[in-house]
Amino acid sequence: MTLLFLRIFSAFSVIATLIPLLKWDHWQVRIFDYPRLQKLIIILMLISLWIILSPETSQIEYWIFLIVLASAALFLFIEIIPFSPIGEKMIESVEFDKACSIHILVANVYQPNKSYDKVLDLVKQANPDLIFLVETDSNWEKGLSSLENDFDYHLKLPMDNTYGLILYSKFEIISQKINYFIDDEIPSLDLDIKLNNGEVIKIYGIHPTPPVPSQNPKSTDRDAEILIVGEKVKKCDKPALVIGDLNDVAWSYTTKLFLKISEMADPRRGRGTFNTFHTKIPIFRWPLDHVFLSKEFGLVSIKVHDSIDSDHFPISMIARLTAQKTTETKKANGSKKKKPAIS
Repeated sequence: MTLLFLRIFSAFSVIATLIPLLKWDHWQVRIFDYPRLQKLIIILMLISLWIILSPETSQIEYWIFLIVLASAALFLFIEIIPFSPIGEKMIESVEFDKACSIHILVANVYQPNKSYDKVLDLVKQANPDLIFLVETDSNWEKGLSSLENDFDYHLKLPMDNTYGLILYSKFEIISQKINYFIDDEIPSLDLDIKLNNGEVIKIYGIHPTPPVPSQNPKSTDRDAEILIVGEKVKKCDKPALVIGDLNDVAWSYTTKLFLKISEMADPRRGRGTFNTFHTKIPIFRWPLDHVFLSKEFGLVSIKVHDSIDSDHFPISMIARLTAQKTTETKKANGSKKKKPAIS
Protein backbone atom coordinates (compact mmCIF):
# COMPACT_ATOMS: atom_id res chain seq x y z
CA MET A 1 0.00 0.00 0.00
CA THR A 2 2.85 2.40 0.86
CA LEU A 3 4.48 1.73 -2.48
CA LEU A 4 1.19 2.30 -4.31
CA PHE A 5 0.74 5.73 -2.75
CA LEU A 6 4.37 6.54 -3.51
CA ARG A 7 3.83 5.71 -7.18
CA ILE A 8 0.64 7.81 -7.32
CA PHE A 9 2.14 10.86 -5.58
CA SER A 10 5.33 10.65 -7.65
CA ALA A 11 3.41 10.56 -10.92
CA PHE A 12 1.13 13.40 -9.81
CA SER A 13 4.10 15.57 -8.72
CA VAL A 14 5.82 15.16 -12.08
CA ILE A 15 2.59 16.00 -13.91
CA ALA A 16 2.06 19.03 -11.65
CA THR A 17 5.55 20.20 -12.58
CA LEU A 18 4.87 19.90 -16.31
CA ILE A 19 1.32 21.32 -16.39
CA PRO A 20 2.40 25.01 -16.20
CA LEU A 21 4.28 24.51 -19.48
CA LEU A 22 0.88 24.26 -21.17
CA LYS A 23 -0.50 27.61 -22.35
CA TRP A 24 -4.09 26.68 -21.56
CA ASP A 25 -5.88 29.44 -19.66
CA HIS A 26 -8.27 27.37 -17.52
CA TRP A 27 -7.88 27.84 -13.77
CA GLN A 28 -7.29 24.10 -13.26
CA VAL A 29 -4.11 24.49 -15.33
CA ARG A 30 -2.98 27.95 -14.23
CA ILE A 31 -3.26 27.14 -10.51
CA PHE A 32 -0.21 24.92 -10.91
CA ASP A 33 1.87 28.04 -11.73
CA TYR A 34 1.79 29.07 -8.08
CA PRO A 35 3.37 26.44 -5.77
CA ARG A 36 6.80 26.09 -7.39
CA LEU A 37 8.90 25.87 -4.22
CA GLN A 38 6.32 23.61 -2.59
CA LYS A 39 6.52 21.20 -5.53
CA LEU A 40 10.31 21.10 -5.27
CA ILE A 41 10.16 20.25 -1.56
CA ILE A 42 7.57 17.50 -2.15
CA ILE A 43 9.61 15.98 -4.98
CA LEU A 44 12.78 15.94 -2.87
CA MET A 45 10.83 14.14 -0.14
CA LEU A 46 9.55 11.61 -2.68
CA ILE A 47 13.10 10.97 -3.93
CA SER A 48 14.14 10.27 -0.35
CA LEU A 49 11.27 7.82 0.08
CA TRP A 50 12.20 5.97 -3.13
CA ILE A 51 15.75 5.58 -1.86
CA ILE A 52 14.53 4.33 1.52
CA LEU A 53 12.12 1.84 -0.08
CA SER A 54 14.44 0.77 -2.90
CA PRO A 55 14.83 -2.88 -1.68
CA GLU A 56 11.07 -3.33 -2.13
CA THR A 57 10.98 -2.11 -5.72
CA SER A 58 12.23 -3.51 -8.98
CA GLN A 59 15.43 -2.02 -10.36
CA ILE A 60 13.68 -0.73 -13.49
CA GLU A 61 10.82 0.92 -11.59
CA TYR A 62 13.23 2.37 -9.03
CA TRP A 63 15.48 4.00 -11.61
CA ILE A 64 12.63 5.26 -13.79
CA PHE A 65 10.97 7.07 -10.90
CA LEU A 66 14.27 8.30 -9.50
CA ILE A 67 15.44 9.74 -12.84
CA VAL A 68 12.09 11.34 -13.66
CA LEU A 69 11.74 12.86 -10.18
CA ALA A 70 15.34 14.08 -10.19
CA SER A 71 14.77 15.71 -13.60
CA ALA A 72 11.64 17.46 -12.30
CA ALA A 73 13.53 18.63 -9.21
CA LEU A 74 16.38 20.00 -11.33
CA PHE A 75 13.92 21.83 -13.58
CA LEU A 76 12.18 23.43 -10.58
CA PHE A 77 15.50 24.31 -8.96
CA ILE A 78 16.65 26.11 -12.10
CA GLU A 79 13.34 27.98 -12.23
CA ILE A 80 13.58 29.00 -8.56
CA ILE A 81 17.21 30.23 -8.62
CA PRO A 82 16.35 33.62 -10.23
CA PHE A 83 14.16 34.39 -7.19
CA SER A 84 16.90 33.73 -4.66
CA PRO A 85 19.87 35.78 -3.42
CA ILE A 86 22.16 33.81 -5.77
CA GLY A 87 20.13 34.77 -8.84
CA GLU A 88 21.00 37.63 -11.18
CA LYS A 89 19.40 40.97 -10.26
CA MET A 90 17.22 42.65 -12.85
CA ILE A 91 17.61 45.98 -11.07
CA GLU A 92 20.58 47.19 -9.08
CA SER A 93 20.57 48.35 -5.47
CA VAL A 94 21.09 52.09 -4.91
CA GLU A 95 21.31 54.49 -1.99
CA PHE A 96 18.31 56.53 -0.87
CA ASP A 97 18.00 60.10 -2.14
CA LYS A 98 14.94 62.01 -0.92
CA ALA A 99 14.91 64.28 -3.95
CA CYS A 100 14.32 61.49 -6.48
CA SER A 101 13.02 58.53 -4.47
CA ILE A 102 9.52 57.21 -3.87
CA HIS A 103 8.35 54.90 -1.08
CA ILE A 104 5.30 52.84 -2.09
CA LEU A 105 3.10 50.63 0.09
CA VAL A 106 0.80 48.12 -1.64
CA ALA A 107 -1.82 46.03 0.16
CA ASN A 108 -4.82 43.88 -0.61
CA VAL A 109 -6.81 44.62 2.54
CA TYR A 110 -9.42 41.83 2.03
CA GLN A 111 -12.80 43.51 1.75
CA PRO A 112 -14.57 41.81 4.73
CA ASN A 113 -11.62 42.66 7.00
CA LYS A 114 -12.38 45.37 9.58
CA SER A 115 -8.88 45.93 10.97
CA TYR A 116 -8.61 49.53 9.81
CA ASP A 117 -6.45 50.34 12.82
CA LYS A 118 -3.80 47.84 11.72
CA VAL A 119 -3.51 49.52 8.34
CA LEU A 120 -3.32 52.94 9.98
CA ASP A 121 -0.60 51.68 12.35
CA LEU A 122 1.32 50.20 9.42
CA VAL A 123 1.17 53.48 7.52
CA LYS A 124 2.39 55.35 10.59
CA GLN A 125 5.25 52.89 11.07
CA ALA A 126 6.32 52.55 7.41
CA ASN A 127 5.75 56.24 6.52
CA PRO A 128 5.32 55.71 2.75
CA ASP A 129 4.94 58.45 0.15
CA LEU A 130 2.21 56.61 -1.71
CA ILE A 131 -0.30 53.94 -0.63
CA PHE A 132 -2.22 51.71 -3.03
CA LEU A 133 -4.97 49.58 -1.49
CA VAL A 134 -7.22 47.09 -3.27
CA GLU A 135 -10.46 45.31 -2.26
CA THR A 136 -11.60 48.54 -0.65
CA ASP A 137 -15.31 49.28 -0.19
CA SER A 138 -17.10 52.25 1.42
CA ASN A 139 -16.34 50.86 4.90
CA TRP A 140 -12.63 50.93 4.13
CA GLU A 141 -12.96 54.44 2.73
CA LYS A 142 -14.47 55.62 6.03
CA GLY A 143 -12.10 53.56 8.18
CA LEU A 144 -9.03 55.13 6.57
CA SER A 145 -10.36 58.67 6.18
CA SER A 146 -7.88 60.01 8.76
CA LEU A 147 -5.08 59.39 6.26
CA GLU A 148 -6.29 62.48 4.41
CA ASN A 149 -4.61 64.54 7.13
CA ASP A 150 -1.17 63.30 6.04
CA PHE A 151 -1.70 62.65 2.33
CA ASP A 152 -2.70 65.71 0.32
CA TYR A 153 -3.67 63.74 -2.78
CA HIS A 154 -6.03 60.80 -2.95
CA LEU A 155 -8.13 58.87 -5.40
CA LYS A 156 -10.99 56.71 -4.12
CA LEU A 157 -12.98 54.13 -6.03
CA PRO A 158 -14.77 52.13 -3.31
CA MET A 159 -16.69 49.15 -4.68
CA ASP A 160 -18.58 46.22 -3.14
CA ASN A 161 -17.32 43.63 -5.65
CA THR A 162 -13.78 43.26 -4.17
CA TYR A 163 -12.32 45.44 -6.94
CA GLY A 164 -12.42 48.79 -5.18
CA LEU A 165 -9.23 50.90 -5.23
CA ILE A 166 -7.96 53.62 -2.90
CA LEU A 167 -4.74 55.57 -3.42
CA TYR A 168 -3.14 58.16 -1.14
CA SER A 169 -0.11 60.22 -2.15
CA LYS A 170 2.10 62.81 -0.52
CA PHE A 171 3.45 63.65 -3.96
CA GLU A 172 1.46 65.80 -6.34
CA ILE A 173 -0.75 63.90 -8.76
CA ILE A 174 -0.57 66.03 -11.89
CA SER A 175 -2.82 63.83 -14.01
CA GLN A 176 -5.09 60.87 -13.40
CA LYS A 177 -7.09 58.46 -15.48
CA ILE A 178 -9.32 55.55 -14.53
CA ASN A 179 -9.28 52.68 -17.01
CA TYR A 180 -11.62 49.72 -17.44
CA PHE A 181 -9.55 47.60 -19.81
CA ILE A 182 -11.47 44.32 -19.63
CA ASP A 183 -14.56 44.76 -17.48
CA ASP A 184 -16.71 47.76 -16.54
CA GLU A 185 -16.60 46.58 -12.93
CA ILE A 186 -12.81 46.25 -12.66
CA PRO A 187 -10.98 49.62 -12.64
CA SER A 188 -7.29 50.40 -12.83
CA LEU A 189 -5.35 53.62 -12.35
CA ASP A 190 -3.08 55.61 -14.65
CA LEU A 191 -1.34 58.45 -12.80
CA ASP A 192 1.42 60.98 -13.35
CA ILE A 193 3.23 61.76 -10.08
CA LYS A 194 5.72 64.57 -9.47
CA LEU A 195 8.70 63.67 -7.27
CA ASN A 196 10.44 66.08 -4.90
CA ASN A 197 12.95 67.09 -7.57
CA GLY A 198 10.17 67.92 -10.05
CA GLU A 199 10.60 64.84 -12.21
CA VAL A 200 7.36 63.22 -13.34
CA ILE A 201 6.85 59.45 -13.29
CA LYS A 202 4.00 57.22 -14.44
CA ILE A 203 2.21 54.82 -12.07
CA TYR A 204 -0.21 52.10 -13.15
CA GLY A 205 -2.25 50.57 -10.32
CA ILE A 206 -4.06 47.36 -11.24
CA HIS A 207 -5.99 44.47 -9.66
CA PRO A 208 -7.08 42.03 -12.39
CA THR A 209 -9.48 39.18 -11.75
CA PRO A 210 -7.93 35.88 -10.56
CA PRO A 211 -8.43 32.56 -12.40
CA VAL A 212 -10.66 30.86 -9.82
CA PRO A 213 -14.00 29.12 -10.36
CA SER A 214 -15.90 31.51 -8.06
CA GLN A 215 -14.94 34.57 -10.12
CA ASN A 216 -13.46 33.69 -13.49
CA PRO A 217 -12.67 30.08 -14.49
CA LYS A 218 -10.06 31.23 -17.02
CA SER A 219 -6.99 33.45 -16.78
CA THR A 220 -7.77 35.15 -20.11
CA ASP A 221 -9.02 38.42 -18.60
CA ARG A 222 -6.23 38.60 -16.03
CA ASP A 223 -3.54 37.92 -18.61
CA ALA A 224 -5.05 40.39 -21.08
CA GLU A 225 -5.13 43.24 -18.54
CA ILE A 226 -1.54 42.60 -17.42
CA LEU A 227 -0.29 42.56 -21.02
CA ILE A 228 -2.30 45.65 -22.01
CA VAL A 229 -0.56 47.55 -19.22
CA GLY A 230 2.76 46.13 -20.42
CA GLU A 231 2.15 47.60 -23.87
CA LYS A 232 1.27 50.97 -22.34
CA VAL A 233 4.46 51.01 -20.29
CA LYS A 234 6.54 50.31 -23.40
CA LYS A 235 4.95 53.28 -25.19
CA CYS A 236 5.15 55.56 -22.16
CA ASP A 237 7.57 58.49 -22.37
CA LYS A 238 8.17 58.56 -18.60
CA PRO A 239 9.83 56.25 -16.07
CA ALA A 240 7.06 53.95 -14.87
CA LEU A 241 5.91 51.71 -12.04
CA VAL A 242 3.26 48.99 -12.17
CA ILE A 243 1.84 48.19 -8.74
CA GLY A 244 -0.92 46.08 -7.24
CA ASP A 245 -2.28 42.61 -6.62
CA LEU A 246 -1.84 41.02 -10.05
CA ASN A 247 -3.27 37.65 -8.96
CA ASP A 248 -0.29 36.08 -10.70
CA VAL A 249 3.06 34.82 -9.46
CA ALA A 250 6.36 36.41 -10.38
CA TRP A 251 7.55 33.35 -12.36
CA SER A 252 4.48 32.67 -14.51
CA TYR A 253 4.52 32.71 -18.31
CA THR A 254 2.27 35.80 -18.28
CA THR A 255 4.53 37.76 -15.93
CA LYS A 256 7.60 36.83 -17.96
CA LEU A 257 5.83 37.99 -21.13
CA PHE A 258 4.76 41.19 -19.38
CA LEU A 259 8.37 41.96 -18.42
CA LYS A 260 9.52 41.25 -21.97
CA ILE A 261 6.87 43.48 -23.55
CA SER A 262 7.15 46.34 -21.05
CA GLU A 263 10.95 46.10 -20.66
CA MET A 264 10.44 46.53 -16.92
CA ALA A 265 12.34 44.92 -14.06
CA ASP A 266 11.20 42.70 -11.19
CA PRO A 267 12.94 43.71 -7.94
CA ARG A 268 12.42 40.17 -6.60
CA ARG A 269 14.93 38.75 -9.06
CA GLY A 270 18.20 38.07 -7.29
CA ARG A 271 16.73 38.90 -3.88
CA GLY A 272 13.96 36.48 -2.89
CA THR A 273 10.34 35.55 -3.45
CA PHE A 274 8.85 38.04 -0.94
CA ASN A 275 5.63 36.04 -0.67
CA THR A 276 2.48 38.04 0.05
CA PHE A 277 -0.25 35.34 -0.06
CA HIS A 278 -1.67 33.41 1.85
CA THR A 279 -1.23 34.83 5.36
CA LYS A 280 -3.16 32.07 7.12
CA ILE A 281 -1.78 29.04 5.28
CA PRO A 282 2.04 29.18 5.48
CA ILE A 283 2.54 26.10 3.30
CA PHE A 284 0.67 27.83 0.47
CA ARG A 285 2.52 31.11 0.08
CA TRP A 286 3.62 32.81 -3.11
CA PRO A 287 4.15 36.35 -4.49
CA LEU A 288 0.89 37.81 -5.83
CA ASP A 289 1.40 41.51 -4.99
CA HIS A 290 3.94 43.34 -7.10
CA VAL A 291 5.85 46.54 -7.74
CA PHE A 292 7.53 46.43 -11.14
CA LEU A 293 10.00 49.14 -12.17
CA SER A 294 11.07 50.54 -15.50
CA LYS A 295 14.83 50.45 -15.84
CA GLU A 296 15.26 54.14 -15.09
CA PHE A 297 14.90 53.19 -11.42
CA GLY A 298 17.23 51.62 -8.89
CA LEU A 299 16.02 49.73 -5.83
CA VAL A 300 16.66 51.08 -2.33
CA SER A 301 14.66 48.44 -0.44
CA ILE A 302 11.79 45.97 -0.65
CA LYS A 303 9.93 44.52 2.34
CA VAL A 304 6.95 42.31 3.18
CA HIS A 305 5.16 43.60 6.29
CA ASP A 306 3.32 41.88 9.12
CA SER A 307 -0.29 40.80 8.74
CA ILE A 308 -3.11 43.36 8.73
CA ASP A 309 -5.68 40.53 9.16
CA SER A 310 -6.03 40.22 5.40
CA ASP A 311 -5.28 37.10 3.40
CA HIS A 312 -2.42 39.11 1.83
CA PHE A 313 0.64 40.58 3.50
CA PRO A 314 1.36 44.24 2.56
CA ILE A 315 4.52 44.88 0.58
CA SER A 316 6.52 48.10 0.30
CA MET A 317 9.35 49.29 -1.89
CA ILE A 318 11.60 52.33 -2.06
CA ALA A 319 12.80 53.11 -5.57
CA ARG A 320 15.11 55.89 -6.72
CA LEU A 321 14.97 57.48 -10.12
CA THR A 322 18.47 57.21 -11.59
CA ALA A 323 17.82 58.16 -15.22
CA GLN A 324 15.26 59.57 -17.61
CA LYS A 325 13.96 57.97 -20.78
CA THR A 326 16.18 58.96 -23.68
CA THR A 327 15.10 61.35 -26.42
CA GLU A 328 15.24 58.48 -28.90
CA THR A 329 12.82 56.44 -26.76
CA LYS A 330 10.43 59.37 -26.48
CA LYS A 331 10.45 59.92 -30.24
CA ALA A 332 9.97 56.22 -30.91
CA ASN A 333 6.96 56.16 -28.62
CA GLY A 334 5.48 59.26 -30.23
CA SER A 335 5.42 61.23 -27.00
CA LYS A 336 3.31 64.35 -26.82
CA LYS A 337 2.75 66.86 -24.07
CA LYS A 338 -0.45 66.03 -22.26
CA LYS A 339 -2.78 68.43 -20.55
CA PRO A 340 -2.90 67.70 -16.81
CA ALA A 341 -6.23 66.21 -15.76
CA ILE A 342 -5.97 67.57 -12.23
CA SER A 343 -3.68 69.80 -10.25
